[in-house]
Amino acid sequence: MPLHPVGIRATEWGWRHASRSRWALHGLDFVIEPGERVLLLGASGSGKSTLLQAMAGVLGGSEEGEAAGELLVNGLPATQSRGHSGLLLQDPDSQVILARVGDDVAFGCENLGVPREQIWPRVQSALDAVGLRVPLDRSTSELSGGQKQRLALAGILAMQPGALLLDEPTANLDPTGVTEVREAVGCVLERTGATFVVVEHRVEVWLPLVNRVIVLSAEGSVIADGRPDDVLRTRGAELAASGVWVPGFPPAVPSRSAAAGATLLTTSELTVGRGLSRRQPPTFARAFPDVGIREGTTTALTGANGSGKTTIGLTLAGLLPPIAGEVLAREELRGHAGKHPIGWKSRELLTRIGTVFQEPEHQFLRATVRDELAVGPRALKLTNLEVAARVDELLERLRLSALAQANPFTLSGGEKRRLSVATVLASRPRILVLDEPTFGQDSRTWEELVALLSEYTRDQNAIIAMTHDQLFVDALADEVVRL
Repeated sequence: MPLHPVGIRATEWGWRHASRSRWALHGLDFVIEPGERVLLLGASGSGKSTLLQAMAGVLGGSEEGEAAGELLVNGLPATQSRGHSGLLLQDPDSQVILARVGDDVAFGCENLGVPREQIWPRVQSALDAVGLRVPLDRSTSELSGGQKQRLALAGILAMQPGALLLDEPTANLDPTGVTEVREAVGCVLERTGATFVVVEHRVEVWLPLVNRVIVLSAEGSVIADGRPDDVLRTRGAELAASGVWVPGFPPAVPSRSAAAGATLLTTSELTVGRGLSRRQPPTFARAFPDVGIREGTTTALTGANGSGKTTIGLTLAGLLPPIAGEVLAREELRGHAGKHPIGWKSRELLTRIGTVFQEPEHQFLRATVRDELAVGPRALKLTNLEVAARVDELLERLRLSALAQANPFTLSGGEKRRLSVATVLASRPRILVLDEPTFGQDSRTWEELVALLSEYTRDQNAIIAMTHDQLFVDALADEVVRL
């Protein structure tokens, strides 16, 4: 049986991460009644994810930070109420535990002591609810980022928690997946009456399910709290100016430029896949239409989760070998390097093709944001003045200056994404391969990131972007390849 819906109460509550001088959240006062459905909004870095983790009782002990005030879940301190709440983290990779899909979904139920005869019906029901239609013995390592997000949500739904806490659950999903997940959550809420708190930048997705909106300021305090219509209508312009995505207040987009130049990269009868080795065939294979990547243009790769967007992007970037066909670098790109990017050394890739992975953490190497941004320029043996100039410009443009001395792994999801893009831009490659470049951005940082990428192409560079963000496609894409 599902747990009873739980209430959540914050009284002058706050949290400061151990590595920071500024409090991430402070002075929070609110009561969420059992069964209430709340949309938690705020600019990137306002502490939304931190608050969700605190509600779930997993924020950490004194070695990870300092708490103030009181945060109660079901009448107990949040750290003593674990198991009452199900938390979907911003990074689904961090929640994949076991090697097979069915076992991973069952893991939470097993830890809660759910009778065995109830576990597997719950597992199948949860997978059906989120639209993850793969065999139960499918390897979790073979799933795409969006599929892993569905998997993590299925594991939470199977536990039937008293509070459902979701951190951007649809950020990396295709449009069909967004609808399926929202409907799945709606069915769970109707069936269980669970308390619901969701963080999402695109508010239209969840407005049909919520009855309350709480907005956090950039300083980590509550600046608006009430019924969705009241908050978004009466304070829409103010909230949009602070970076909150508000319906009817779209971000500005740069003017389009049609200054396509020379062809930098071409494909010929290309087939891509994963798991390629001499001993076994690839785990999947995808044919890719012949394309030419030209100076001054953006090519968007779109399609459903699992359609191979990331695999194709990594192949075009020279990081995965093709199964068949070839990726050819033209003279304008390769210079003295070989024709095939897969054969290039890392230094040859550095100024030619830069890649931003779907998971930002996979490319962080240093202990501070400033040092992370300097990795590429230093590898190019630029002078200290040149390195500092590039780093300072990117810190300012992407609103990371206040975090220059922070550890990259302690940033919010949106801040990590901006940093991962900036680390590659710091080396100024001719082609930039981006996997979900706008994930986790508020409307203001989205606008600034898109403007920066538009300037990048106007300098006769090229972008290849794997994305579900239709606003991004509309703003920048010169060619769209749907898989």
